[in-house]
Amino acid sequence: MGFIMGPYFYKVTRIEGDYAYLVRTDIDDNDEMIVAMALLPQDIDVDTNLKWENLIYTIC
Repeated sequence: MGFIMGPYFYKVTRIEGDYAYLVRTDIDDNDEMIVAMALLPQDIDVDTNLKWENLIYTIC
């Protein structure tokens, strides 16, 4: 049986250069995390909602 990671839900709060700042939306946590843009879908922008599951981000 495989190990499943997630799903976790995020919102893009800002983008600075090669990095996006995300906040989790499925829990009450306002801490931002930084993620390299190369790991995210190409079409993201500020306020994009994302789902992270099994090490992959997808747009919700």
